[in-house]
Amino acid sequence: MKLMVLISSLAFATFSLAAAQSSNGSQALNLAEANKLVTLPLHCVETPYPYKTGVTLASAADVKEPIAMHPVFYGCFDWHSAVHGYWSMVTLLRQFPELEQAATVKAILKRNLTAEKIAQELAFFSKDINASFERTYGWAWLLKLSDELHALQDPLASELATNLQPLADLLVERYISFLPRLLYPIRVGEHTNTAFGLGFAYDYAINRGHSQLQQLIEQRARDYYLQDKNCPISWEPSGFDFISPCLEEIGLMQRILPAEQFLPWLNGFMPQLANPDYQLAPGKVSDRSDGKLVHLDGLNFSRAWNLYALANQYPQYQHLRKVADQHMAHSYPNLIGDSYEGGHWLGSFAIHALNNTK
Repeated sequence: MKLMVLISSLAFATFSLAAAQSSNGSQALNLAEANKLVTLPLHCVETPYPYKTGVTLASAADVKEPIAMHPVFYGCFDWHSAVHGYWSMVTLLRQFPELEQAATVKAILKRNLTAEKIAQELAFFSKDINASFERTYGWAWLLKLSDELHALQDPLASELATNLQPLADLLVERYISFLPRLLYPIRVGEHTNTAFGLGFAYDYAINRGHSQLQQLIEQRARDYYLQDKNCPISWEPSGFDFISPCLEEIGLMQRILPAEQFLPWLNGFMPQLANPDYQLAPGKVSDRSDGKLVHLDGLNFSRAWNLYALANQYPQYQHLRKVADQHMAHSYPNLIGDSYEGGHWLGSFAIHALNNTK
């Protein structure tokens, strides 16, 4: 397919050479890399097939092409990947207004993030039968996209953020309805992981001043995780993991707990992290043309962004930056390869990891 030609021609360098050196010694996103990374979502957000719907059908009337159900988020193989494809474009545009393809990005955003198209997405989510659609992974990414649009300093951004807000508001309501009913956290390394879904939603609540959502997440995170000890990170990774159950939990608790509570909790949850010689082997992908097996590159990025965040806030964990760098070095060169299976989503994970290096 076309992406195979596109991405093989971009000639990504290895991570240690391609990304700029940040002030703390780790790698950081720069304009050259941004110009390469943005090609991934640019290629897929308006590519309708292949596509995995994940839809529950109430009747034959619900059998429709993806673009009819999701006039905005119909590309990139599935709904949530389309959402974080848009997030990738917006965040790269915000950080690098001088992107070579800035005009193309803006044209796609203006063409698709319209009030009319968002209203159709909202109508889909508003049906009772779709109440659990994309819960909570896609919800989290939609809120992250909304947050990024609010942060974008561009005349177009205010209009787009306003257009998307009704869908963001509905998903906030979904969180508020769902979390009190979720009695036990989901600890898997894939889409339904509770800690991941709460982390992005918490960032949205803080940045948008949504105190009800913020307080609910703080309470449920304490309910779910405060008594956890000795997370079995040796059990990671499972075969299809793309997020780290142990480290995503740390990332969430780091957000909600003050230092005097978080550090003792962390010492009980993963005491080995305090060891200056701590090592953690990156996940290995045996076949990057397999859409499930390639998840493990995402796991490496997930581990990296949580380890960077921990090292950034707490100097006693600075040694974990090296572990994060090793995970980035293992998976970053594989972003550009010969398969759509990773190309349609992994760029967003890499961007998020790079943005946590500082």
